[in-house]
This record gives sequence, C-alpha cells and structure tokens, in this order.
Amino acid sequence: MLKANINDQSLDFKQEQIDQLDMIFDVNAKQYHILKECKAHRAKLSHNPNNPKEITILLNGTEHKVIVKDSVDQMVDEMGLSVVEDAAAGDVMAPMPGLILDIMVNAGDAVSKGDSLLILEAMKMENVIKAEADGTVKAVSLSKGDTVEKNQLIIEMERDA
Repeated sequence: MLKANINDQSLDFKQEQIDQLDMIFDVNAKQYHILKECKAHRAKLSHNPNNPKEITILLNGTEHKVIVKDSVDQMVDEMGLSVVEDAAAGDVMAPMPGLILDIMVNAGDAVSKGDSLLILEAMKMENVIKAEADGTVKAVSLSKGDTVEKNQLIIEMERDA
C-alpha cells in the first residue's frame, strides 16, 4: 500500500490500482496521457530536487503537490520517529531515543532556520537536527556522547521576534 498526501489530503493506493491505469508517456510533449474510467487526462510531473518523494503534478492544467510515502515511511510515521515536538519557546527536543554524536552550537550562538544544530544517532542512522526557526541558543543541556530519550530537552532556544 502506498500513501500519498495530495494538496494536504491523505490518500491510500494499492499497487493494483496504479497498475490498472491506462497510461502512455508522450516523449515529444513530455507528459503522460492517462485514460481512467473512460476519461482522458494529461499529466506533467516535476520532482523536487531536495526531496525525491515530493512531486508536483500538473493534471489537466491544475497543479497538485504530492508526497509519496512507501512502507518504510509509513512505519517511521507510525513509530512517531518523524515527529519532532516543538516546545513553546522553540526548544530542541530529541525526536527519538539515541546518542548525540556532535553538537554544532554553543550558548549565545545565533542560528537561522535550517541551520544544523546537532547530530543524533538512532537506529544505526545519523540524523541531523536543524533549527526550525531563527533564534539564539539559550543553553545546551547535553554534550557529545550523551544518550537521550524521546522528547528530552537538548537545546534551549530563544526565538527572534
């Protein structure tokens, strides 16, 4: 079963449903011609270079944002490992139990949204935890080599106004 979030609406698809689509790729027009339930559709696809599972589909002239989730993505979601709790002050909490491999910031450092803050090893994978907003590091509660539990405070943040 594949899951897709299309324009923020979650839909489930079985592989058989996808296989039953009557679809032809027109190389010259760089689009798909799809026949479904006696209706013809035109679709152009473009992929997000930063996220291969995010696709924009131009279907019959209407743009749709699609995020595809395979069985591994679904299992990670079900385990709650993709959810990062956001404390009121923008504090950085451990999204899962693990080992802190590195902390790249110190108290007093200014950070911008998207800056790497730390590396957390969990389930034999290295996860880079990034700033979710602009702010200043108020305090770093743990150190390199420390273990953390899910939702444990790692970095206290002060958000910029």
